[in-house]
Amino acid sequence: MSYYYYDYTYFIYLLPALIVSMIAQFRVQSAFRRYSEVRNGRNLTGAEAARQVLQFHDLTNVPIQRIAGNLTDHYDPSSNSISLSEPVYGSATISAVGVAAHEAGHAVQYATGYAPLKLRAALVPVTRFTSTLAFPVILAGFFLPVQYGFVISAGIALYSVAVLFSLVTLPVEFNASFRAVAALEQSGILDEEELSGAKKVLKAAAMTYVASTFASLMSLLRLIAIANGRRGRR
Repeated sequence: MSYYYYDYTYFIYLLPALIVSMIAQFRVQSAFRRYSEVRNGRNLTGAEAARQVLQFHDLTNVPIQRIAGNLTDHYDPSSNSISLSEPVYGSATISAVGVAAHEAGHAVQYATGYAPLKLRAALVPVTRFTSTLAFPVILAGFFLPVQYGFVISAGIALYSVAVLFSLVTLPVEFNASFRAVAALEQSGILDEEELSGAKKVLKAAAMTYVASTFASLMSLLRLIAIANGRRGRR
């Protein structure tokens, strides 16, 4: 019997995904660190920039709060609130403004009824449920006789929901950055040179979502390959 965690498929599917993810994380941290050392000309903090982006879109009822951590910034559609990490909330740097504007972009998506954001929000509870069950079901299937391969297939189907969630996340994140850059430019929050730096930070951050989706897809392909190999040994 070939075990899920110890076979050749790890090197074919998961190792490339791991390398891509590591590169993406290095790039986003490097870009954020670089432009965290450059103050913006208007001396706006991340929180102030987010507020201005919201006001640019006539949104005045979105709370902005400070949270602990590094790059833990996020928008919560359930409370329609923005949470900014310590290095972003009170920092007047290009990185802080770019990240904060991106989160404000999510709030704009919510206010305008952006369809992919609504779909992602609807998938959250489903994804949590299926992700909890997927691997226990798959592992149980491997310990059952081969004729019960449908159990593994069921587990793979459950995991596919997480992959779908990752795919839906991509347009949501790219669109939020697009809205952020447009607002920063049109409102004059950043000048042309500063905007170029913010774009680099946001592009690097977007690549982490691409890497995450790639990793999810490769994991799914690995599961399918292992399941097919098991059926071939009947």
